[in-house]
Amino acid sequence: MRAFRITEWGRPPQVAEVPRPSAGPGQVLVRVAGCGLCHTDVTLPHMPAAVGERLGWQLPFTLGHEIAGWVAESRVPGFAEGDAVAVVTQNSCGRCWHCLHGLDSSCPNALAGRGYGRDGGLAPYVVVSGERSLIRLDSLDPVTAGPLTDAGATAYHAVRRVLPRVYPGGTVAVIGVGGLGSFAVQFLGLLTGCRVVAVDTNPLRLKVAAELGAHDTAESLGRLGADAVLDFVGTDDTIAAGLRALRAGGSYGLIGAAGGKLAGPWFGALPKDGEVFTFQGSSVADLHDVIALAGSLRNDVRRFPFDDIEDAYARLVAGSLDGGRGLIVF
Repeated sequence: MRAFRITEWGRPPQVAEVPRPSAGPGQVLVRVAGCGLCHTDVTLPHMPAAVGERLGWQLPFTLGHEIAGWVAESRVPGFAEGDAVAVVTQNSCGRCWHCLHGLDSSCPNALAGRGYGRDGGLAPYVVVSGERSLIRLDSLDPVTAGPLTDAGATAYHAVRRVLPRVYPGGTVAVIGVGGLGSFAVQFLGLLTGCRVVAVDTNPLRLKVAAELGAHDTAESLGRLGADAVLDFVGTDDTIAAGLRALRAGGSYGLIGAAGGKLAGPWFGALPKDGEVFTFQGSSVADLHDVIALAGSLRNDVRRFPFDDIEDAYARLVAGSLDGGRGLIVF
Protein backbone atom coordinates (compact mmCIF):
# COMPACT_ATOMS: atom_id res chain seq x y z
CA MET A 1 0.00 0.00 0.00
CA ARG A 2 1.06 3.64 -0.43
CA ALA A 3 1.83 5.79 2.60
CA PHE A 4 2.99 9.38 3.16
CA ARG A 5 6.15 9.04 5.24
CA ILE A 6 9.07 10.84 6.81
CA THR A 7 12.08 8.87 5.63
CA GLU A 8 14.92 11.18 6.60
CA TRP A 9 15.25 14.19 8.92
CA GLY A 10 15.47 17.49 7.09
CA ARG A 11 13.78 16.20 3.94
CA PRO A 12 10.14 16.62 2.90
CA PRO A 13 7.83 13.61 3.45
CA GLN A 14 7.22 11.42 0.44
CA VAL A 15 4.88 8.75 -0.85
CA ALA A 16 6.35 5.28 -0.39
CA GLU A 17 5.22 1.71 -0.92
CA VAL A 18 4.98 -0.22 2.36
CA PRO A 19 3.56 -3.63 3.30
CA ARG A 20 -0.04 -3.70 4.51
CA PRO A 21 0.13 -4.35 8.29
CA SER A 22 -1.79 -6.98 10.26
CA ALA A 23 -3.22 -6.92 13.76
CA GLY A 24 -1.09 -8.67 16.36
CA PRO A 25 -2.15 -9.73 19.87
CA GLY A 26 -4.01 -6.89 21.62
CA GLN A 27 -4.19 -4.89 18.40
CA VAL A 28 -6.79 -3.69 15.90
CA LEU A 29 -6.18 -3.02 12.22
CA VAL A 30 -8.16 0.04 11.14
CA ARG A 31 -9.11 0.69 7.53
CA VAL A 32 -8.70 4.45 7.30
CA ALA A 33 -11.73 6.37 6.04
CA GLY A 34 -10.25 9.85 6.42
CA CYS A 35 -7.19 11.41 8.05
CA GLY A 36 -6.98 15.08 8.98
CA LEU A 37 -3.95 17.22 8.21
CA CYS A 38 -2.20 19.30 10.87
CA HIS A 39 0.44 22.05 10.83
CA THR A 40 2.52 19.80 13.07
CA ASP A 41 2.93 17.41 10.13
CA VAL A 42 4.68 20.19 8.21
CA THR A 43 7.18 20.97 10.96
CA LEU A 44 8.04 17.40 12.03
CA PRO A 45 10.41 16.58 9.13
CA HIS A 46 12.58 19.58 10.05
CA MET A 47 13.03 18.51 13.67
CA PRO A 48 16.70 17.96 14.60
CA ALA A 49 17.52 14.26 14.47
CA ALA A 50 18.80 14.36 18.05
CA VAL A 51 15.41 15.56 19.28
CA GLY A 52 13.60 12.80 17.43
CA GLU A 53 15.94 10.20 18.91
CA ARG A 54 15.43 11.61 22.41
CA LEU A 55 11.66 11.28 21.95
CA GLY A 56 12.05 7.65 20.90
CA TRP A 57 10.91 8.24 17.33
CA GLN A 58 11.82 5.64 14.75
CA LEU A 59 12.41 6.53 11.09
CA PRO A 60 10.82 5.96 8.69
CA PHE A 61 7.23 6.46 9.84
CA THR A 62 3.90 7.39 8.27
CA LEU A 63 2.41 10.78 9.12
CA GLY A 64 -1.20 11.44 10.15
CA HIS A 65 -2.66 11.58 13.67
CA GLU A 66 -6.32 12.59 13.07
CA ILE A 67 -7.69 9.18 12.15
CA ALA A 68 -11.07 7.52 11.84
CA GLY A 69 -12.27 4.49 9.90
CA TRP A 70 -13.53 0.95 10.25
CA VAL A 71 -12.14 -2.11 12.01
CA ALA A 72 -10.58 -4.43 9.41
CA GLU A 73 -9.10 -7.00 11.82
CA SER A 74 -9.48 -7.22 15.58
CA ARG A 75 -7.58 -9.07 18.28
CA VAL A 76 -9.15 -6.91 21.00
CA PRO A 77 -12.36 -8.08 22.71
CA GLY A 78 -15.37 -5.88 22.02
CA PHE A 79 -14.29 -4.66 18.59
CA ALA A 80 -15.43 -6.48 15.46
CA GLU A 81 -14.80 -6.13 11.75
CA GLY A 82 -16.81 -3.27 10.28
CA ASP A 83 -17.15 -1.24 13.50
CA ALA A 84 -16.80 2.51 12.86
CA VAL A 85 -14.13 3.95 15.16
CA ALA A 86 -12.13 7.08 15.91
CA VAL A 87 -8.50 6.63 16.92
CA VAL A 88 -7.37 8.52 20.02
CA THR A 89 -4.60 10.90 18.91
CA GLN A 90 -2.63 10.97 22.15
CA ASN A 91 -0.71 7.83 23.03
CA SER A 92 -0.89 6.77 26.69
CA CYS A 93 -0.21 3.69 28.80
CA GLY A 94 -3.28 3.73 31.06
CA ARG A 95 -1.16 2.64 34.07
CA CYS A 96 1.07 5.54 35.16
CA TRP A 97 0.20 8.22 37.74
CA HIS A 98 -0.92 10.66 35.05
CA CYS A 99 -3.23 8.19 33.34
CA LEU A 100 -4.75 7.00 36.61
CA HIS A 101 -5.56 10.62 37.51
CA GLY A 102 -7.15 11.49 34.15
CA LEU A 103 -4.08 13.39 32.94
CA ASP A 104 -3.15 10.94 30.18
CA SER A 105 -2.13 13.76 27.82
CA SER A 106 0.91 14.07 30.14
CA CYS A 107 1.69 10.34 30.10
CA PRO A 108 5.42 9.71 29.43
CA ASN A 109 4.32 7.42 26.59
CA ALA A 110 2.64 10.39 24.88
CA LEU A 111 5.96 11.52 23.38
CA ALA A 112 5.67 8.97 20.56
CA GLY A 113 2.51 7.80 18.86
CA ARG A 114 0.63 7.31 15.60
CA GLY A 115 1.82 9.94 13.14
CA TYR A 116 4.57 11.27 15.38
CA GLY A 117 7.31 8.68 15.69
CA ARG A 118 5.13 5.66 14.82
CA ASP A 119 3.11 4.81 11.70
CA GLY A 120 0.01 7.00 11.43
CA GLY A 121 -3.08 7.32 9.31
CA LEU A 122 -1.90 8.73 5.98
CA ALA A 123 -2.16 5.25 4.51
CA PRO A 124 -5.11 2.94 3.81
CA TYR A 125 -4.49 0.92 7.01
CA VAL A 126 -3.06 1.62 10.46
CA VAL A 127 -2.48 -0.65 13.47
CA VAL A 128 -3.84 0.47 16.84
CA SER A 129 -2.89 -1.13 20.17
CA GLY A 130 -5.39 -1.59 22.97
CA GLU A 131 -9.02 -0.68 23.48
CA ARG A 132 -8.23 2.66 25.16
CA SER A 133 -7.00 3.90 21.77
CA LEU A 134 -10.36 3.41 20.03
CA ILE A 135 -13.75 5.09 20.44
CA ARG A 136 -16.90 3.83 18.77
CA LEU A 137 -18.57 6.28 16.41
CA ASP A 138 -21.99 4.66 16.19
CA SER A 139 -23.85 6.86 13.66
CA LEU A 140 -21.04 9.43 13.20
CA ASP A 141 -19.44 9.32 9.74
CA PRO A 142 -15.84 8.07 10.05
CA VAL A 143 -14.89 9.75 6.78
CA THR A 144 -15.04 13.21 8.40
CA ALA A 145 -14.58 12.35 12.09
CA GLY A 146 -10.75 12.42 12.08
CA PRO A 147 -10.33 16.15 12.88
CA LEU A 148 -12.42 15.69 16.03
CA THR A 149 -9.67 13.49 17.50
CA ASP A 150 -7.06 16.28 17.65
CA ALA A 151 -8.37 19.70 16.57
CA GLY A 152 -11.67 19.07 18.31
CA ALA A 153 -10.35 17.32 21.42
CA THR A 154 -7.48 19.77 21.95
CA ALA A 155 -9.86 22.73 21.73
CA TYR A 156 -12.23 20.99 24.14
CA HIS A 157 -9.37 20.39 26.60
CA ALA A 158 -8.59 24.13 26.54
CA VAL A 159 -12.21 25.18 27.08
CA ARG A 160 -12.72 22.65 29.87
CA ARG A 161 -9.60 23.96 31.62
CA VAL A 162 -10.90 27.57 31.83
CA LEU A 163 -14.51 26.78 32.80
CA PRO A 164 -13.94 27.42 36.54
CA ARG A 165 -12.73 30.96 35.73
CA VAL A 166 -15.65 31.87 33.43
CA TYR A 167 -18.52 33.62 35.19
CA PRO A 168 -22.12 34.06 33.95
CA GLY A 169 -22.15 37.02 31.60
CA GLY A 170 -18.36 37.01 31.38
CA THR A 171 -16.15 37.19 28.30
CA VAL A 172 -13.77 34.71 26.69
CA ALA A 173 -11.50 35.66 23.79
CA VAL A 174 -10.31 33.09 21.26
CA ILE A 175 -7.17 34.15 19.39
CA GLY A 176 -6.84 32.32 16.09
CA VAL A 177 -10.10 30.83 14.86
CA GLY A 178 -8.79 28.30 12.35
CA GLY A 179 -9.14 24.54 12.74
CA LEU A 180 -8.80 24.47 16.55
CA GLY A 181 -10.13 27.90 17.45
CA SER A 182 -13.34 27.39 15.50
CA PHE A 183 -14.06 24.32 17.64
CA ALA A 184 -13.29 26.35 20.80
CA VAL A 185 -15.88 28.97 19.79
CA GLN A 186 -18.48 26.22 19.50
CA PHE A 187 -17.59 24.51 22.78
CA LEU A 188 -17.79 27.83 24.62
CA GLY A 189 -21.27 28.31 23.20
CA LEU A 190 -22.33 24.81 24.22
CA LEU A 191 -20.81 24.80 27.71
CA THR A 192 -21.05 28.40 28.93
CA GLY A 193 -23.26 31.46 28.74
CA CYS A 194 -20.30 33.77 28.13
CA ARG A 195 -19.70 36.38 25.45
CA VAL A 196 -17.25 34.96 22.92
CA VAL A 197 -14.86 37.29 21.10
CA ALA A 198 -13.09 35.79 18.06
CA VAL A 199 -9.77 37.36 17.06
CA ASP A 200 -8.02 36.68 13.75
CA THR A 201 -6.35 38.61 10.93
CA ASN A 202 -8.18 36.51 8.32
CA PRO A 203 -11.60 38.05 7.48
CA LEU A 204 -12.93 34.70 6.20
CA ARG A 205 -12.13 33.00 9.49
CA LEU A 206 -13.86 35.81 11.39
CA LYS A 207 -16.94 35.40 9.21
CA VAL A 208 -17.03 31.67 9.93
CA ALA A 209 -16.49 32.29 13.66
CA ALA A 210 -19.53 34.57 13.71
CA GLU A 211 -21.56 31.85 12.00
CA LEU A 212 -20.36 29.39 14.68
CA GLY A 213 -21.58 31.60 17.51
CA ALA A 214 -18.95 34.24 18.26
CA HIS A 215 -20.70 37.34 19.59
CA ASP A 216 -17.96 39.73 18.43
CA THR A 217 -15.09 39.49 15.96
CA ALA A 218 -11.93 41.58 15.74
CA GLU A 219 -8.54 41.65 14.04
CA SER A 220 -6.83 42.81 17.23
CA LEU A 221 -7.47 42.48 20.94
CA GLY A 222 -7.85 45.38 23.37
CA ARG A 223 -8.22 45.47 27.14
CA LEU A 224 -11.38 43.39 27.40
CA GLY A 225 -11.23 42.46 31.05
CA ALA A 226 -11.84 38.90 29.85
CA ASP A 227 -12.43 35.95 32.17
CA ALA A 228 -10.23 33.86 29.88
CA VAL A 229 -8.17 34.06 26.72
CA LEU A 230 -7.38 30.99 24.63
CA ASP A 231 -4.43 31.62 22.33
CA PHE A 232 -4.32 29.19 19.41
CA VAL A 233 -1.47 31.13 17.72
CA GLY A 234 1.31 31.67 20.26
CA THR A 235 3.47 34.49 18.85
CA ASP A 236 5.11 37.25 20.89
CA ASP A 237 2.29 39.60 19.89
CA THR A 238 -0.61 37.26 20.69
CA ILE A 239 0.87 36.28 24.07
CA ALA A 240 1.30 39.92 25.08
CA ALA A 241 -2.13 40.91 23.76
CA GLY A 242 -3.85 37.94 25.37
CA LEU A 243 -2.40 38.68 28.81
CA ARG A 244 -3.32 42.37 28.54
CA ALA A 245 -6.91 41.41 27.75
CA LEU A 246 -7.45 39.49 31.01
CA ARG A 247 -9.15 40.71 34.16
CA ALA A 248 -7.53 40.07 37.53
CA GLY A 249 -8.11 36.41 38.34
CA GLY A 250 -8.44 35.52 34.68
CA SER A 251 -7.03 32.51 32.85
CA TYR A 252 -4.71 32.55 29.82
CA GLY A 253 -4.26 29.31 27.88
CA LEU A 254 -1.37 29.02 25.42
CA ILE A 255 -2.19 26.30 22.91
CA GLY A 256 -0.59 27.64 19.72
CA ALA A 257 2.98 26.53 19.02
CA ALA A 258 4.39 29.51 17.13
CA GLY A 259 7.26 29.79 19.63
CA GLY A 260 6.50 33.21 21.06
CA LYS A 261 7.94 34.64 24.27
CA LEU A 262 6.80 37.03 26.99
CA ALA A 263 9.38 39.80 27.27
CA GLY A 264 10.01 41.90 30.34
CA PRO A 265 9.23 41.41 34.04
CA TRP A 266 6.31 39.19 35.00
CA PHE A 267 4.91 41.76 37.45
CA GLY A 268 2.08 43.61 35.76
CA ALA A 269 2.17 41.26 32.77
CA LEU A 270 0.62 38.17 34.36
CA PRO A 271 -2.95 38.25 35.69
CA LYS A 272 -3.11 39.00 39.41
CA ASP A 273 -4.50 35.96 41.25
CA GLY A 274 -5.05 34.33 37.86
CA GLU A 275 -3.42 31.51 35.94
CA VAL A 276 -1.36 30.89 32.84
CA PHE A 277 -1.21 27.37 31.42
CA THR A 278 -0.04 25.49 28.37
CA PHE A 279 -0.41 21.92 27.17
CA GLN A 280 -0.31 19.67 24.15
CA GLY A 281 -3.01 17.26 23.07
CA SER A 282 -5.97 16.00 25.05
CA SER A 283 -7.14 13.10 27.18
CA VAL A 284 -9.16 10.02 26.27
CA ALA A 285 -12.03 11.47 28.34
CA ASP A 286 -11.88 14.69 26.28
CA LEU A 287 -12.38 12.77 23.05
CA HIS A 288 -15.27 10.78 24.50
CA ASP A 289 -16.96 14.09 25.36
CA VAL A 290 -16.26 15.53 21.91
CA ILE A 291 -17.73 12.49 20.17
CA ALA A 292 -20.82 12.80 22.39
CA LEU A 293 -21.17 16.48 21.39
CA ALA A 294 -20.39 15.90 17.70
CA GLY A 295 -24.03 16.11 16.65
CA SER A 296 -24.07 19.74 17.83
CA LEU A 297 -20.79 20.69 16.12
CA ARG A 298 -20.05 22.05 12.69
CA ASN A 299 -16.99 20.21 11.42
CA ASP A 300 -15.86 21.94 8.22
CA VAL A 301 -13.45 19.87 6.13
CA ARG A 302 -11.86 20.19 2.71
CA ARG A 303 -11.51 16.71 1.20
CA PHE A 304 -8.57 15.60 -0.92
CA PRO A 305 -7.79 12.21 -2.46
CA PHE A 306 -4.47 10.64 -1.49
CA ASP A 307 -3.03 11.47 -4.94
CA ASP A 308 -3.41 15.20 -4.09
CA ILE A 309 -1.76 15.03 -0.68
CA GLU A 310 1.12 17.37 -1.50
CA ASP A 311 -1.31 19.97 -2.88
CA ALA A 312 -3.40 19.61 0.29
CA TYR A 313 -0.39 20.36 2.49
CA ALA A 314 0.59 23.31 0.28
CA ARG A 315 -2.89 24.76 0.77
CA LEU A 316 -2.65 24.16 4.51
CA VAL A 317 0.64 26.08 4.70
CA ALA A 318 -0.75 28.89 2.55
CA GLY A 319 -3.87 29.16 4.70
CA SER A 320 -6.13 28.63 1.69
CA LEU A 321 -8.37 25.82 2.96
CA ASP A 322 -11.34 28.21 3.16
CA GLY A 323 -11.67 27.95 6.92
CA GLY A 324 -11.93 24.15 7.00
CA ARG A 325 -9.64 21.35 8.08
CA GLY A 326 -7.70 19.51 5.36
CA LEU A 327 -8.73 15.86 5.09
CA ILE A 328 -7.26 13.01 3.07
CA VAL A 329 -10.03 10.60 2.10
CA PHE A 330 -9.35 6.96 1.28
